[in-house]
Amino acid sequence: MNLSILYRGPLSSCNYGCDYCPFAKRIETVSELAHDRACLERFLAWVGGRSADSIGVLFTPWGEALVRRWYQDALASLTRTPHVRKAAIQTNLSCKLDWLDACDAARLALWCTFHPTETTRERFLAKCHELHARGVRFSVGVVGLKEHFAEIADLRRELPADVYLWVNAYKRHPDYYTSEMVETLTRLDPMFPVNNKCHRSRGEPCRAGTTVVSVDGDGTIRRCHFIREPIGNLYAPDFESCLVERPCTNDNCGCHIGYVHLDRLRLYETFGDGVLERVPVGYP
Repeated sequence: MNLSILYRGPLSSCNYGCDYCPFAKRIETVSELAHDRACLERFLAWVGGRSADSIGVLFTPWGEALVRRWYQDALASLTRTPHVRKAAIQTNLSCKLDWLDACDAARLALWCTFHPTETTRERFLAKCHELHARGVRFSVGVVGLKEHFAEIADLRRELPADVYLWVNAYKRHPDYYTSEMVETLTRLDPMFPVNNKCHRSRGEPCRAGTTVVSVDGDGTIRRCHFIREPIGNLYAPDFESCLVERPCTNDNCGCHIGYVHLDRLRLYETFGDGVLERVPVGYP
């Protein structure tokens, strides 16, 4: 079986305070963190036991996970597991990077987000250049708020040319961008027009629920993060029976980690083996 898993455990704390995020500066209790760690260890044990499968993992935490040692250790363990083809994580890149020494860089990938209100571009870029020097595959992105356009342009100019920069469209306000703004952001991220829309999805075939699934800390399987109906549990002996094709039940899909799996958009051709870390074909 070839399966990609978007794992989101109960962790919901972040060391950043972005005003558009509900998890900004949230602090969890010792027992809450212990529960998250136990859930992650159970998931790692499950992955370790699936030696006949090919598994890719993307951690999509509500908050920042790499400031927690157990997520650093998890990535090191997964990248050294022969049947794990890739282990990736979404991160603000605020952590130290010494944990990378324990990883197999060939199977590690990072989805790094720059938050101009929370750190300096210089500090963020220093981490990016270290990743680049270590040979770690990563993408870099930022939310396309109008007040950050200059920072985004400077970020693109100062990143290595072979690092993909993505811009997440700000969709909370209709008609947020003028046509000139869209052109500006498209010059920085050629894929911006794809992200700057909500794609019609109801009734559409999608890989979500067949070869890619969302899994929470209890093992509950959903087709994706945006359809709340459970379809099974990862820890059930016959969990594979839930991996069947189903048409999408949402009217539209506006987030990359959802719409990238829609068959109609053919974005697997664009991203190839970089789907999990949001790196298009052609980038090292």
